Amino acid sequence: MGKRVTFVELSVYDNTVPLVSGYLQAYAMEDPVIAASVDFRIYSRSMRQDPDRMLADLLDLRSDVYAFSCYIWNTGLVRRLLAGLLAARPDAWFLLGGAQVMNHGADYIPAGAANVVVCDGEGEQPCYEFLRQVLVEEPDLTQVSGVTFRTGGGELVTTDKPPRLRTLDDVPSPFAAGLFDGHDYTFTVLETNRGCPFHCGFCFWGAATNSKVYKFDEDRVRGDIRWIAEHGVASVFIADANWGLSPRDVELSRYIVSCRQEFGSPTSMVLAAAKNRPERVAEITEILVRGGLVTSQPISLQTVNTETLRLIDRQNIREDTYTELQRSLNEKRISSFIEMIWPLPGETLETFKAGIARLCRLEADTLTVYPQLLLHNTALYEQRETMGIEVERAPDPVAEADVVVATRWVDRAECEQGTWFYYLVQSLYNARGAYHLARYLDRGGLQSYEDFFTAATGFWQRSDSELCRFVADSVATADNYDLLNIGKAAHLVLHSHRDAFDALLLDFARSQPWWSDAGARCATDLDLVARPYLYREPVRAPGVELTEARLVEVDETSLVVSLPAALAHLPVELGLLAEPATELRFEHPRDGKMPVPRHHTVEQSASYCHVMIQRLRTLLPTCQSVRLSAR
Repeated sequence: MGKRVTFVELSVYDNTVPLVSGYLQAYAMEDPVIAASVDFRIYSRSMRQDPDRMLADLLDLRSDVYAFSCYIWNTGLVRRLLAGLLAARPDAWFLLGGAQVMNHGADYIPAGAANVVVCDGEGEQPCYEFLRQVLVEEPDLTQVSGVTFRTGGGELVTTDKPPRLRTLDDVPSPFAAGLFDGHDYTFTVLETNRGCPFHCGFCFWGAATNSKVYKFDEDRVRGDIRWIAEHGVASVFIADANWGLSPRDVELSRYIVSCRQEFGSPTSMVLAAAKNRPERVAEITEILVRGGLVTSQPISLQTVNTETLRLIDRQNIREDTYTELQRSLNEKRISSFIEMIWPLPGETLETFKAGIARLCRLEADTLTVYPQLLLHNTALYEQRETMGIEVERAPDPVAEADVVVATRWVDRAECEQGTWFYYLVQSLYNARGAYHLARYLDRGGLQSYEDFFTAATGFWQRSDSELCRFVADSVATADNYDLLNIGKAAHLVLHSHRDAFDALLLDFARSQPWWSDAGARCATDLDLVARPYLYREPVRAPGVELTEARLVEVDETSLVVSLPAALAHLPVELGLLAEPATELRFEHPRDGKMPVPRHHTVEQSASYCHVMIQRLRTLLPTCQSVRLSAR
């Protein structure tokens, strides 16, 4: 008897290729019985759409099986939809799979629900076996490998897991099979291998795949890339844990660029770079940057504290990998951003601040600090008690994100202070609010980076300005869980509250003991005129009067300032010029920026701003001595 099966994917972005559903359908349809007996449907939506509308849509499909892909960002929504479907369709089957639910069947199978099944690993084989059982008159779930279910009496049963798929091409390409034809997609995940050779305690990748890396055939991967390009999919996320681990990744990167040149798509890419392969990653980054596909290279450092690296089983990732890659990218003038996590086990507030300061001294472009999330099926999840990990559920009903708020090494107050500290790093370093000033103070021995950001944190916490209230609210409500929150902060500092930030910065600077130093005052002036613009808008004078420098000229794209003769050396000391000068022109770029949005709220602009702050090098003004430029 035929069955209708609906795969449900609830994605972060609109118009996302439902790759997981495609894999499951393509693999199951290799069985001629299933191919002849099952009517497959794929229901793919953004998780931010109306949940009542989604439930109505799913009920209208009147499916015999609903299969959900469950991740930390959508499982709250999945629970809500599952409850509604169970109430309305008690005769249907429900299959839950994905990183959030695997090995946690007791938490996700409602009491008395013998028709809800959780997949405990790689999904293709268990899903296929489950569908074969659904097709028979009396299904026997004990014959399905790698699943958890409840018996009629409510007892939980977990079956043995099948071995991992070693020959990944046993899963037909859903792109080549035409499963995504006829739809307009703007975002897709691309997978060229599965597995990760590292065992980082906070990460699911290694835990899920037992480390061994298996690859899809290169011709198959090229075919998927070509489909993506031919069908105008704009954005691609490469799901490999370490892009650049294999030499073939260099040639595949070149192929993606060639497809963009031929078809105009994709236009952007995001990837997780290989650890311990700095030369290859730098080569790939240059290929993708020159090809117009990426504007900034993420570097997943997470921490520079050796004890933390040991505790999270990451000590086999060499630190000199970062320094070599950062040096190479700086030489090529390619933007990059360091990814950090706070608070990891072993990290104290002091070591966290010192690590940030160390990276500032190494001239990192941008530092992106993510809150630590306690993920299911990770080593840290199993060690949460011994590590003293405390969590709070993020205030997002769609997700199920547990944000770490304390460990054995930091209590809740210290964790909060570290989060505040990062917001000041975001405003003063990443957004270049006081970049030159902090560098001058640190190099001159007047105040270290860590002490500078700490002092600014205290000043911001005592202020009642709207900018400071934004940070206070973000920290108090764990809104920093939302990655776009940093985009909101950038929008405020660099656009909507730019003048207010100027005033706040100057008030802070005047309150510090180093304000008596003329070089520090002049460095503050240079920050006020050199701070970048996120949008394509006219350059304007700072919102406060300069102290040591004098504003000479302002036009649509540039500012000219005059320095006292005694401070002519300062632009050289700050890395702005090669020779001393007293008159400087800062020319702000306009290309690559969107116009100022007339009707967008800060929430609507956050995604754009988040991306722009991570490609900061492309936003920075050029600096020239006026003697060398037309006046």
